[in-house]
Amino acid sequence: MLIDTYGRVATDLRVSLTDKCNLRCTYCMPEEGLQWLAKPDLLTDDEIVRLIEIAVTRLGIEEVRFTGGEPLLRPGLPGIVERVAALAPRPRMSLTTNGIGLKRTANALKAAGLDRVNVSLDTLRPDVFKTLTRRDRHQDVIDGLEAAHTAGLTPVKINSVLMPGLNADEAPDLLAWSMEHAYELRFIEQMPLDAQHGWKRDGMVTAADILASLRARFRLTEEDAGERGSAPAERWIVDGGPHRVGVIASVTRPFCAACDRTRLTADGQVRTCLFATEETDLRGALRSGAPDEEIARVWRVAMWGKKAGAGLDDPSFVQPDRPMSAIGG
Repeated sequence: MLIDTYGRVATDLRVSLTDKCNLRCTYCMPEEGLQWLAKPDLLTDDEIVRLIEIAVTRLGIEEVRFTGGEPLLRPGLPGIVERVAALAPRPRMSLTTNGIGLKRTANALKAAGLDRVNVSLDTLRPDVFKTLTRRDRHQDVIDGLEAAHTAGLTPVKINSVLMPGLNADEAPDLLAWSMEHAYELRFIEQMPLDAQHGWKRDGMVTAADILASLRARFRLTEEDAGERGSAPAERWIVDGGPHRVGVIASVTRPFCAACDRTRLTADGQVRTCLFATEETDLRGALRSGAPDEEIARVWRVAMWGKKAGAGLDDPSFVQPDRPMSAIGG
């Protein structure tokens, strides 16, 4: 079991498979990209599967989310998914992706055992997409979403970040479009995880802003609090149902008290929180020949020291050195 001093138990593992990405989203990294991790520093496929097996069989992990960077850039992804699907007990498996490569990989990932996907899509306007991501790949994301839905990687969830002056007015249109295509939309407040450290709290579109915009067109009924559990998204039933929309308010309405996540970076570091400034090395233990129980012990110790919250509302908050692309969103 992965328990901390506040009584929280981690059952959800986020695994970053690579720090590389084929987009350059303005809220994540600079246009020129970043200094990528050297290949020897990255966990191998075998190392990733071994750590996930330890987490599932010894530490009580029930759900695995593959992230990046962009996880579809990992050549061995279908094989990793297939091997994790063969574990007993079998964890639920999902993938967070920018969607560009889904058209060609959705069927193979479903066959390997992946359960569902979360796809990042911040705008319905190709020109705005190009401005936000610095790449002209909007149609590829739309095609990827359709491929995922057709392959049965459902529910297909869309993650959207709204930015002032770019797409802040698109919340109602994104919701209407998502409902039309049977996707579940979740808005995420912009978080201080950009490589440029340009995030400003007073310049972000807040959950309150998003809900006000949606209520101008839709009737929203807050979902029963008991249904949320440890999920990061607060959800609302739209126009009486069956569609729902979620808002992840990491900054203005943090949910740290119910957090059930542990994170593994692409180079084998345990992060107890997305906003943590400290990491615990598992790669070194792996490569030094440590047995599974010793690796599990190191992981338990790391999680025991998890802080009460991210501290985003603390004036002394220090942004993590590693951007979101390197630690998995």
